[in-house]
Parts: sequence; C-alpha cells; structure tokens
Amino acid sequence: MRSLRERLDEARDAVSDKSLELANTQNRVNELDRQLTRLQAEHEEKRAAFETLKQSFEQSREQLKTEFQNLANKVLEEKGRLFAQSSTSSLDAMLKPFREQISAFQQRINQVHDEAVKGNASLGTEIKQVLEVGLRMSAEANNLTLALKGDKKTTGNWGEIQLEKTLELAGLVKGDHYEAQPRFKDGEGQNRQPDFVIKLPDEKHMVIDSKVSLVDYDRALSAETEAEQNTALQAHVKAVKQHIDDLSKKDYTNLIGMRSPSFVLMFMPIESAYIEALKNNRDLFNYGYQRNVVMVSHTTLMPILKTVANLWMVARSSAQAQELSDRAGEIYNQVAVVADNLKKLGDTLGTVSNHYNRTVTSLAGRQGLYGKVNRFNELSAKANKTLPAIEPHHGDYQVERLSLLAAEPDSKTDTNN
Repeated sequence: MRSLRERLDEARDAVSDKSLELANTQNRVNELDRQLTRLQAEHEEKRAAFETLKQSFEQSREQLKTEFQNLANKVLEEKGRLFAQSSTSSLDAMLKPFREQISAFQQRINQVHDEAVKGNASLGTEIKQVLEVGLRMSAEANNLTLALKGDKKTTGNWGEIQLEKTLELAGLVKGDHYEAQPRFKDGEGQNRQPDFVIKLPDEKHMVIDSKVSLVDYDRALSAETEAEQNTALQAHVKAVKQHIDDLSKKDYTNLIGMRSPSFVLMFMPIESAYIEALKNNRDLFNYGYQRNVVMVSHTTLMPILKTVANLWMVARSSAQAQELSDRAGEIYNQVAVVADNLKKLGDTLGTVSNHYNRTVTSLAGRQGLYGKVNRFNELSAKANKTLPAIEPHHGDYQVERLSLLAAEPDSKTDTNN
C-alpha cells in the first residue's frame, strides 16, 4: 500500500508538472497571439497612412500636371511667334526634374506599401511554425546525441549551428541583424568572442551564447532504475549550473563597444534537456538570472527574436516614412521653383508686349512716323513699297494668375516657418 501511495503521489506530481508546463506553453501562445494582434493593428495603421499619403500625392500630381500643361500650352500658343524655341526648351527643362521626382516618389510609396503588406501576411504564418520547428529541432538534437557526446568542440559547433538556424527562422539576416563570433575587448585588453551578438535599433546589442549539455542527460535517458535516473539528472543540473557560472564570469555585457542589457541569453538547443533541467531544479532559472544569465530554448527564444525582427521592421518603416517626408519636401520646393520661373516668364511676356505696343503706336499711331512719311511716297518715284498695317497686340497673358501660382508656395512656406 505504501508503495502504491508513493507511486500515486509521484504520478500526481508529474501531472502537476505537466499542467504547469501546459499552462506556461498556453501563456506563451497567448502572448504570441497578443503580439500578432498588436502588430497587425500597427501594420494596418501604417498601411492606411501610406495609402492616404499615396492618394494625396497622386491627386496633387494630377492636378499640378493639368494646371502646368494648360498654362504652358496657353503661353506657347499665344506667344509662339516670339518665344517658341526659348519658352519650349525652358519649360521642358524646368518640368523634367519635377516629373522625375514625382515618378521616383510614386515608386517609393508603392515599395513601402508592398513591404508592409508582405510583412503583415507572413507574421502570422511564421509564429504558427515556431512550435513545430522547435519540436523538429529537438528531435534532430536527440538523433545527434550519440555523435556529439564526448566531443566538446563538435558539440559546441553543433549548438551554434542550431542557434543560427533559430536566428534565421525568426527573420534575422546575418550582417544586418546579427554577427557570428564578433571580436571585442574587455577592460584589460583581452579578446572576447561571444557566439552571437544580436543588433538592435539605435546601435544596441544583445548577446546569445549556445551551451550544450548531453553526457549526463543521455545517462538519464538510458538509466534502468529511478535512482540512476535521478543521479544523472542531478549531474545534468550541475553541468547546466557550471555553464551559467562560466558564462557569467565572461562578463560579455561590459565589453568595450558593447551596448547590451545587463544579461546574456544562454541558449540550450535540446528542448527536452532544457525542460528536464528546470523540472529537476525549480530554482535553476533564478540561479542564472541572479548571475545575469537568462536560460532560453528554441521555444522561449523565438518570441524574443520575433520581437527583435519586428523592431527592425518598425525602424525601417520609420526611416522610410522620414524619407518619404523628405522627398515630399523636395518635390514641394521644386514646384515652388517651377512656379516662380513661370511667373518670371509671364512678367517677361507682358513687358515685351508693352514695348511692342508702344513701338507700334510710335510708328503707326496718329502722330506716328507713318503719317509723317506718307508724303515721301507721293514726292519720290523710287518709293514703290507699301507700308504694312501694324496693329497693337491685345493678348491675355494671365500674369495675375501666374503671380498667384508663384505666391502660393511662398505663403505656405512662410506659414510653416
């Protein structure tokens, strides 16, 4: 009876532990769902903002295009005899940079919109794959146990490979988002080389080191008695503690040039070994945390890495939004330059027309030269030419509208200042 009661108590403890693991897993899934919902909302807001910006500039472009085309055509038609070549080349030269910037701006808006849509669509799928990939990597780790056991260098290399696979699965790109075994110096000038350094926005870092403990864990799996298994698991916990102590002593977070939080992530690639260590020593996680070492497995590391990837996506979107804003300012300034040049052209046309009309009046008016030289035609036999009829020109140059067009950007600029 006593043996049955002990076994019943052990079974209850096992059920309690599994329930705790299930609750923790459910909490992680819920957290991922909340992150997904929040990120989807953020992406939708950015997509709507980009769409609004795109529509606004599209409308402005079409309106400006129509206004400039109508204005240019009217000016060129009415004054083609005097300024055909000069006005055509001048307008084309002025409008060409404007057209090029409008086209480049449109392409940039489309690119940002497409990236936002793709990122939003792929985020949910990637998160759903996290647990499946974690189980698959754990199975692969168990298959490689015999090959890796006993060779520390081979074991370490394999752990680093598994860690880099996790980084890539989270969407991080080597060189852009993380560095493998970068070199740093400590306060004494000694070289230090973490396994991986994650780059964060604003030139900050996060250190991840891979640690693999297989020998004692493998003995626990192959133990024939419960006593042998408990002994092996205690040795496994001791080996994990030794890894924590070794990693803590390296003090990676205080290396020269390192801008990291005060903790280092210790990655254990075999999920079951990670779980058994925490299960057999409930204070193990706090033991590492007190030494600025946070234990992670594939399942617990992936949400952290996905958050880093999303931080980079938000930073890239912010940079692109700033670039769009800068480009909009450049286009606005170019419009102001074109409008100012058109105003100057209109003023020139009006001045030329006034000079022309005054000259016509002096030549063909009532007191002009025509009336004074007509008598010469009657007196001289050599005067055989006919004086042409010259009329003043009364074209509508719409100089006032050109002035208003050029003044609108200036007035808006003054208001912003």
